[in-house]
Amino acid sequence: MIALLQGMEGMGGGGTEMQMARDLALLAPQLAVLLTAVGALVFEMLRLPKVALPFTVIGLLVATALAIPLLGTETTVFMETYRVDALSLWSILTLAPATALSAILAYHEVKDTDREGTVYALLSFTTLGAIALAGAGDVMFVVLGVLLSSLGSFALAAYPRDDRATEGAMKFLVFGSVTSAVMIFGFTYWYGATGSTLLSDLGALEGVPLAAAAGLVAALVGLGYKAAVAPFHFWAPDAYDGAPISIAAYLSVVPKVGAIFGLAQVVRDLPVGIGWPLVVAVLAVLSMTYGNLAALVQENVVRLLAYSSIAQSGYFLLGVVAVERGDLALPALVVFAAAYAAMNLGAFAVVALAGRELREFTGLGRSRPAAGAAMVVFLISLVGVPPLAGFVGKFLLFGAAIETGFTWLAVVAILNSVLSLAVYLRIVVPMYQVPKETLTSRRSVAAVWIVALFATVAVGLAAQALLGRVV
Repeated sequence: MIALLQGMEGMGGGGTEMQMARDLALLAPQLAVLLTAVGALVFEMLRLPKVALPFTVIGLLVATALAIPLLGTETTVFMETYRVDALSLWSILTLAPATALSAILAYHEVKDTDREGTVYALLSFTTLGAIALAGAGDVMFVVLGVLLSSLGSFALAAYPRDDRATEGAMKFLVFGSVTSAVMIFGFTYWYGATGSTLLSDLGALEGVPLAAAAGLVAALVGLGYKAAVAPFHFWAPDAYDGAPISIAAYLSVVPKVGAIFGLAQVVRDLPVGIGWPLVVAVLAVLSMTYGNLAALVQENVVRLLAYSSIAQSGYFLLGVVAVERGDLALPALVVFAAAYAAMNLGAFAVVALAGRELREFTGLGRSRPAAGAAMVVFLISLVGVPPLAGFVGKFLLFGAAIETGFTWLAVVAILNSVLSLAVYLRIVVPMYQVPKETLTSRRSVAAVWIVALFATVAVGLAAQALLGRVV
């Protein structure tokens, strides 16, 4: 594929058709995700949901494979409105497999229902929105990505049609609608000040601090809501708790990573003079601290993991703070995103096996030793214990913050990691107490936590190889 693209570029700018062909070739992974979503929807319309699942999984894996040859590419398409770079390509390599695992995890919850195939289609469409965010080179792509990933998320959260799901989805919808409107309105200040919607032109905001600040607040509100960053997180615990466990797992990973990568694309072109790194650093501290403290008092494991997800958003923001000036920032975001996707999906897969309430985990480690051991690995990886993937990701994030002069932020993050140990021990300790009754075996659930366990360990052990591909 790289040779084909080079050949196109070497033909002396052979017109609009050649430029369009080049752009489409660079967007082959995104087009594969789009075709996967459309195909899953067609199979649902034909009442063939059992075909929709394997089609979705295979299509997402094909999209992943198409992104691999493009690694190392740094360019733009469609008049600089979309970026093909490390963030956009690694978003596909992380989010497409994560969506495939989420679809497999969803199977035992939605099989034989009247909307089974719709779930797989919505998962793919929502992932497409997250990928669009991760490569945004224009504020209109930011808006498109937020809206596309939000609409699918609202429907997925409301899937069970019961009171708890309806309440959570309504909070999600209302909060998302308001924050998206605020974001769109705020972006008009950037356009008015620069005369352009391209993110690469945001440097012109150096002399107009008020317009720059208004747009920054808008971006933080709109993307902070998608990433469940405090104080824009209020929808998350109720939406996760009301949704099927597989959907909660998906919402905790895919839209979040897309929003964080999208925020990184936005701020890397903003003038540092308006003070955005300090604002993002304050949000990181608030998100980490509040998420961990709130998780400490939860008896519902899904809600506990929801607040844990809010805390993890704070860690992500360490990489965003350093994205413009630090060499470690992009590798840190990429590695932590891959680690987070593996360990969070794995933890939710074990929850799908054991149950939503903390008391249902009593004795899990004795009755199901493999699943119990996997859960321990996921949780201590979330804490950041070496040599697992979570440790590598956090280590790089801390280094990125220190590299750009935010040593105090790295110290706060380390203290929060220690605090998070108490959060996750609330799950681990009961698992090895009195054994509980035998759990029903679910092959689709077991497949997810096994794959996630392998990825959690592999990313940690192969960190140097991964970093070599990023840079």
